[in-house]
Amino acid sequence: MIVKSTDVQNNFGKYLGIASEQEVVITKNGLPVARLVGMNYVISFLSDRLVGIVPYNVDEDEAKSERLARQ
Repeated sequence: MIVKSTDVQNNFGKYLGIASEQEVVITKNGLPVARLVGMNYVISFLSDRLVGIVPYNVDEDEAKSERLARQ
């Protein structure tokens, strides 16, 4: 869900509840500036940065196993 920062300021409780179920992207002047996520939401900032660099079908566990096998 994408929301404006003023909407979050005015309805924080509402978006706090939504964040427990899905990611809330907060924008300011039309640009994304923050994310509000629930405690059980798994998030990887590194993988977000690698979107478009790493193929979509990479299995993290398999990649880790391969990397450890090379050491």
